[in-house]
Amino acid sequence: MADSGRDETAEERADRKWGDLLQELRVAQTGVQILFGFLLAVVFQQRFTSLGDTDRAIYVTTVVLGAATTGALIGPVSFHRMLAGQRLKPQTVAWASRLTVIGLVLLLCTVACSLLLILRVALHSALAPWLVAGVVCWFVCCWFVLPAFARRLHHDRPSEDHDRPSEDRDRPAGGA
Repeated sequence: MADSGRDETAEERADRKWGDLLQELRVAQTGVQILFGFLLAVVFQQRFTSLGDTDRAIYVTTVVLGAATTGALIGPVSFHRMLAGQRLKPQTVAWASRLTVIGLVLLLCTVACSLLLILRVALHSALAPWLVAGVVCWFVCCWFVLPAFARRLHHDRPSEDHDRPSEDRDRPAGGA
């Protein structure tokens, strides 16, 4: 086993990564559940009937994105449950990680649409899309650019994927 800074087997590493992923998902799922719950309640408010066609379209798009986000961020739980006991933990972790990234992108879209709807209603101004664009840029920086920068900055340190045997690295993730 290559020096990865940890003395663990592939199974132990998969277990650790799964635990880490679950912690990350708990944070994201809580936010999504709260946001989605509020979105579902909006349609039952009296003021909803006064929304114009554009704002209703934004609302519907937001709700659909919120549902898709929920599916992507809860998907890893189903993945784990359906593959439990199949000796596929590393592959499960890889697929769950992909679903989590998809969920984060969908969450970004959901938040952006929610913010656009709220700011359009609150401001009645052309400023709303610009404010949303600024917030989206901030989220992209915090969620994707800074981690990518940190990864590139520390590229000389071996990643956890480099401690797998080369035949495992060459095999596509999720392969048997």
